[in-house]
Amino acid sequence: MDNSQKSREELAEEFRNLGHNLVEALRAAWNTPERQRLQRELEAGLAEFTVAIKEEAARFEQSATSQQIKSEFEDLKQRVQSGEAETIARQEILSALRKVNDELGRASRRWKAGQDRGEDK
Repeated sequence: MDNSQKSREELAEEFRNLGHNLVEALRAAWNTPERQRLQRELEAGLAEFTVAIKEEAARFEQSATSQQIKSEFEDLKQRVQSGEAETIARQEILSALRKVNDELGRASRRWKAGQDRGEDK
């Protein structure tokens, strides 16, 4: 075996050793009491957080603000279902389109009048 082949094999062996050592280091770190304690603390903290969020959500649901939001949502839902919201939206869009068309018509008439007089604008 020549030196080049031996060097490649040694390099491959070192990479295998590195992989093995990384796995062992991670396994050892994973099994430490510190990591296990941290995991328990995180789990307990998340459980407390969940309880706190549920309690706040229940309080909010009973609040006047929540009741007002529900009422407004129901009103909006009724207007959408009755077609009232669609009618209002259609009227607003129609009004906006009329304004745009009026302005375009005015601009077109001005440009045409300028062309009829031989002006270049």
